[in-house]
Amino acid sequence: QVQLVESGGGLVQAGESLRLACTVSGVGRFFRINYINWYRQALGTQREIVAGDTGRGITNYADSVKGRFIMSRDDAKNQVYLEMRSLKPEDTAVYYCNAEIWTPSTGSNTYWGQGTQVTVSS
Repeated sequence: QVQLVESGGGLVQAGESLRLACTVSGVGRFFRINYINWYRQALGTQREIVAGDTGRGITNYADSVKGRFIMSRDDAKNQVYLEMRSLKPEDTAVYYCNAEIWTPSTGSNTYWGQGTQVTVSS
């Protein structure tokens, strides 16, 4: 079945960088990613969108990460990345990958990964 798996989280100091990866699997040879997003959820807060690829060549970013985070994708590897620079303690959260994916057998469905923890120490 279709799965999204995040990786790359960890503990870093403020000002350092991390690159998260979201790997899409179980899609077979023919599929389409209608959109794919990165969300995060800090302890005790609601999940918020960080970056989103609309699938039309446009990537949107939350104001809090503009200029520091860059979202990119490698279609050959079925991976989407979130390059995070100049990290701040307030970036500490569990980061999730979210996508709407179409396959011939399942149609379009929304999927979430299990999340990866990012902790930024001051």
